[in-house]
Formats: sequence, C-alpha cells, structure tokens
Amino acid sequence: MSSNDQWMQRDLAVLWHPCTQMKDHEKLPLVPIRRAEGIWLEDFDGNRYLDAVSSWWTNIFGHCNPRINDRIKQQLDQLEHVMLAGFSHAPVIELSERLVAMTPQGLDRVFYADNGSSGIEVALKMSHHYWLNHDKPQKKRFATISNGYHGETLATLAVGDVALFTETYKALLMDCIKVPSPDCYHRPEGVSWEAHSRLMFEHMRQTLAEHHHELAAVILEPLVQGAGGMRMYHPIYLTLLREACDEYGVHLIVDEIAMGFGRTGTLFACEQANITPDFLILSKALTGGYLPMAAILTTNQVYQAFYDEYDTMRAFLHSHTYTGNPLACAAALATLDIFAQDNVIEKNQVLAKCMGDATKHLQDHPHVAEVRQTGMILAIEMVKDKATKEPFAWQERRGLKVFQHAMGKGALLRPLGNVVYFIPPYVITPEQIQWLAEVATEGIDLATRD
Repeated sequence: MSSNDQWMQRDLAVLWHPCTQMKDHEKLPLVPIRRAEGIWLEDFDGNRYLDAVSSWWTNIFGHCNPRINDRIKQQLDQLEHVMLAGFSHAPVIELSERLVAMTPQGLDRVFYADNGSSGIEVALKMSHHYWLNHDKPQKKRFATISNGYHGETLATLAVGDVALFTETYKALLMDCIKVPSPDCYHRPEGVSWEAHSRLMFEHMRQTLAEHHHELAAVILEPLVQGAGGMRMYHPIYLTLLREACDEYGVHLIVDEIAMGFGRTGTLFACEQANITPDFLILSKALTGGYLPMAAILTTNQVYQAFYDEYDTMRAFLHSHTYTGNPLACAAALATLDIFAQDNVIEKNQVLAKCMGDATKHLQDHPHVAEVRQTGMILAIEMVKDKATKEPFAWQERRGLKVFQHAMGKGALLRPLGNVVYFIPPYVITPEQIQWLAEVATEGIDLATRD
C-alpha cells in the first residue's frame, strides 16, 4: 500500500471534508499533501501538482514563502496571541495603519474577524446597528445582486444567491432583496461590457428608489462573482452604485475577500471604479494564504455612531476569540511588504496577458461559450451548445472530468461546475501558464466529447 493510500484511509475513517459529497471518495481518490513550495503541492508518494487555484484563492506568493515564514517565526517567539478586548499589540497596530493607508481614502477604522464569512457578518451587523443608533430601526434589510456569494454562515447565505449553497437552508435565512446581476456573460451580441452593466444598473436604481427606507445596505462582490462561476462585469456598475447609495442614504458593502490584493488587476477592485465603500471586507490573500483572518474597514462616520458613554449601550459588542491574532498579523505584514517591494501589480499585468494569450484559442472551441478575464482571473465557460449558450446538465459533472484529467497531468484545476478557471499564485511563470493552458485544453476536449 502506498503512503498516499495509507493516509487516505486514515483520513476517511475520521474526517468530514468541506464542500464535498464524501461518497465520491469511494471512487475519487483523496489527495493527501505532504509538503508544498512555491506553486507546487507534493503528495506522500512524491507526485507534484501545480496549484492553479491558489488553494481556494488564498495563496498569492507561493507556499512556504521564506519571507512570510520568517516573519511568522519571529513573531512566534514574541507573542502568539492575546485577546484584543482591552489589549493590543504591535503587529495589529502596524497592520491596521498600513491597511488604512493603502485602501480607498476614507476607510479609517479596522475591525478584525477570524475569516471571510465572519467578516461579512460583522459588516451586516454593523450597518444595521449604525441605523439603529441613528433611530432608524426600520433600515434592517439588505439588497444584493443575483448569483452572488459571500460565505456559508446563515447571514452570508442570506445575502448570497448561489442555489447550490442556499436552497437547502432557505427556511433559516433572513429575507433579502435580490437584484438582477450585471453579469456580462448574458449581454446581447454586440453590446459592450460597459453598456450592459449600465443597463443592468437600472434594476438596482429602481430597487433603491422603492426600498431605501428599509434598506441598511447593498452588498456585492466587485467586478467578479467568484463562486457564482467567475462571472464578470464592468466597473461602471460600482461607480453608479456608489452614487445611488449616497443619493438614497444606503450603505455600500464591498466584499473583496476573493478579489482584493491584486486579483482583478489593481490592488483593490474598488480602485477601478474610483469609489470608497462604507464597508470593505478583506480576507483570503490578506495573510498570503497562511492563516485565517478578515479585516473589515469602515469610515469614521460609522465609527462615531457607536462612540458614546457606556450606559447608552451603543457599543458594537461583537467579538471572535482570535480577533487580530499576532501570528496572522505577522503573515499579513509580510504579505504587504512583498507588495511594497516587488512591483507585484506591474508584474501581474505581464502574467495576465500571458494567461489571455495562452487560452485565446479556446474562444473558437465548439463547446466554449466564452473565455473571460479580469486581471489575474481567467474563466472558460463550457457549454453544450455554443450558439445558444445552452449549458451541459449539471448532473453530467463535466467539470469533474477536467479536474481528473488535470490531476493526472500534475495540475490542480478545480472547476466551478462547467467553468474552468485559472486563479494562480503570482509566482507562476509564463512557461507554467502555457503548460497549464495546454492541460486545460486537453481536459476540456475530453470533458466535452459526447
């Protein structure tokens, strides 16, 4: 029995894995990873896999990055954790200062949570509580765009709209207003991304006009809807949304958990629309993919709504045990150092072009409806009928066939349904991108055969 098989058997005897039908592993081998370095994962039998999805979109500067490792090791000898209620420490202060300096102007306060879903929950609660503190208790609903994803706790599911995740728990979810997405995959032929996004914004404008009196906030993913299939839209939608939220007195919550830190071609997606949201949520790449942490940035105006004498009971009494953990802060600080020192955004422009060039031929594939790209995110939509964009039946699991082929070749591609996507660490090389495109093409050819 191989080392992989031994670890797999031990795992399946005790573990319940996330986002997995565990019965699949009766036929689909689990892959135990022994070590990782740079863009490569290595299993217990010595097989290597190129991590083309950045381990769920978190790892941006490679596994076991020596600069991040060193910063965490240094911190480990100083302070591993202390509660952040009534106490503080140097790494969390420095990280907060740097986040305020580098995010859109006006975001002057940082609140921490343990992961992305928790960060969204903080922003939702904070927005509602803000209006409560301003004697507007009726402003307690949220609006969002269709096909969005913000996490899998109950409140985040409520503001999400990917049926695979939400349908089962409908009875437990608060009632939110779902507005048609500006998703440009659905634009009519000959219509530009910008024109389609402008047109789709009228649905949101109407929603704000009719419901602003009861809305606390609008929440959405900027530019790319990740778990919804890497669907993309134009920055003008965000620009118009910021203007309309100001006009109607509704908060704007921007979920950059997956899209922040260079994924969309700029450090933050908000920059492409030249906007400052009322709440900006960061996670995933914040720590370079090392440790769970979320940062919720907001304005001094929001902060001041809670700043009062204790007996007014206006404080935001929300906490997580590991809020602002020093080791996670150290990883984040090292990650920000790399951005500051290595011209990451400029280098990514070259890599993004390589991704586009390497997959350009797939635009003519008979079962590819679209090859779309925003910065370092590229998605290939497999369909049954190219002319009508009729999708393959989800039960056929065409994406799984791409995954299995890629793993056999030494590449970790984990499609979202019938959408094959690249969201690699920024340390990938042009040669590796070209090879990845070749593997993906082979997998798509195999998966779309009748």
